[in-house]
Amino acid sequence: MTGKRISFFAACGLLLASCIWGFAFVIVKDSLDYIGAIYMMAFRFSIATVALALLFAKQLKLLNSAYWKNGAMLGAFLFFAYAFQTVGCKYTTAGKNAFLTTMYVMLVPLFSWPLYKKRPKWYVFTAAAISILGIGLLALSNDDGILSMNKGDALTLVCGVFYAAHILYMEKCNVDQSPILLTVLQFFFAAIFSWIVAPFFDGAFPFAAVKNSRVIVSMLYLGLLSTMVAFALQNVGLKYVQSSLVALLLSFESVFGVLFSTLLLHERLTVRMIVGCVFIFFAVVLAQTKFDLRKRGHV
Repeated sequence: MTGKRISFFAACGLLLASCIWGFAFVIVKDSLDYIGAIYMMAFRFSIATVALALLFAKQLKLLNSAYWKNGAMLGAFLFFAYAFQTVGCKYTTAGKNAFLTTMYVMLVPLFSWPLYKKRPKWYVFTAAAISILGIGLLALSNDDGILSMNKGDALTLVCGVFYAAHILYMEKCNVDQSPILLTVLQFFFAAIFSWIVAPFFDGAFPFAAVKNSRVIVSMLYLGLLSTMVAFALQNVGLKYVQSSLVALLLSFESVFGVLFSTLLLHERLTVRMIVGCVFIFFAVVLAQTKFDLRKRGHV
C-alpha cells in the first residue's frame, strides 16, 4: 500500500473518530435519564480498560513505577475532564456540550506558554478572542436584563481545562514511554476514581440501569467505540497525517455533535446560537491550522 493511500485511510479514520465522538454526546445525553454521570464514566472506562488490556496483554509486562505514576496522573486529568463534561451535559443540550468542549484546543497552546516558555503565535490569540465571542453567543442568555450562563455550559467549559492539561501531560510522557501502555493505565485509573466517587455523587449502585438493554448498549458504545476505538484511530492518524489536518478533522466532533443532537434528540438552535457555533468552529480551526494544511510543526 502506498504512502498516500495509507494517509488517506488514516484521515478517514480520524473523521470516523470525530463522528464517533460526536454521536457519543447524544448517547451520553440519553443515558443520563437512566444512570448517574459518574457511574456512566465508571462503566465506560472499565470496559475500555479490560478490552485494551486484553488486546495488548503482552506489553503489560513492561509496566514499571514510572508508568504507574504517570498513568495515575493522566487518569486523574481524564477523570475530571469527563466528570465536568458528563455532568455538564445533564444541564445543557448535547449540541452546546459538544461545541463548548472544543475550547481545550485554544487552551493547549496558551497553557504551553508558561510551561515551555514558548509564546503562541498571533493567530492563537486571535482565535481565543473569536472563541470568547462564540461562547457568548452560544451560551449566554439575557434573563431579566442580566447576562448569565447556565450551570451545564459553565461545567462544560471547565472540562476544557482538564482536557488541555491531559494533552500536555500526555505529550510529555510520550517522549520515552509507550502511548498504548499509558492509555491502558489512564483508563484504569479513571475507572478507579469513578468507582470511588460515584456512590458519593450518584448514590447507590444502579442495579435497575444495568438490567436495561438500552443502557447496556450505550455503555458498550461509550467503552468500546467512543473510548477505545476512537482513541486508537486518533493515535494512528497522528502517525500518518500532518498535525494541521489532524486538528481540522477532529474538530468536526463538534459539528457531528450538533448534527446528531438535532436529528435524534430534536434539539433546536436559535440563529444566535448557530452564529456562536460558527465562531467557535472557526476559532478552533484557526488556532490549530492557521488555515494552512501544509505540514508544519506544533505551535
